[in-house]
Amino acid sequence: MAILVLGLVIFLGLHSTRMVSESGREKAIARIGEGPWKGIYSLISVIGLVLIVRGFAQARFEAPQLWTPLPGARHITMLLMLVALILFASYLFKRSHITVAVHHPMLWSVLLWSAGHLIANGSAADLVLFGAFLVWSAADLASAYARDRRNGVVYPAPQLAATAGAVVAGLVVYALLIGGLHLWLFGVSPLAG
Repeated sequence: MAILVLGLVIFLGLHSTRMVSESGREKAIARIGEGPWKGIYSLISVIGLVLIVRGFAQARFEAPQLWTPLPGARHITMLLMLVALILFASYLFKRSHITVAVHHPMLWSVLLWSAGHLIANGSAADLVLFGAFLVWSAADLASAYARDRRNGVVYPAPQLAATAGAVVAGLVVYALLIGGLHLWLFGVSPLAG
């Protein structure tokens, strides 16, 4: 579990820099340049993500079960994941109705992904992984909306083609995950009862 926690601290800590200190982040970018900042940020993110994946893979088999998911939890999770994947795809389609409406579709996607996986799983490792992402995404959403208000962010008019693209992309990824990709990547089928 220690590797999982270390990975979460690195990954989520790094992704909290804007929440914690917008000016500190901007000063660092000004000091070292945007390219090097993105390079260092990406490298540390990958290290954190690798530790999260490795730590969770180890911890999930040893972690005690804290609760038993309710009957039907898997179905709720599958519905939340459908919405989460469409939101995630909307991040790539900046002019979709979805992005224009929620402003931060990736953060909403992470929030629904983590909540859905907490509903369907009940081990200590699940609580640490998905609980950490749930708390982080909720805090980052609050911070992002406050920043938008402070900066007077105006979103562009939505385009139907972008919305259709986001929905189709989300549905394709969802179908791939249900069709076997989730089993191949994570060793668990979402359809397993």
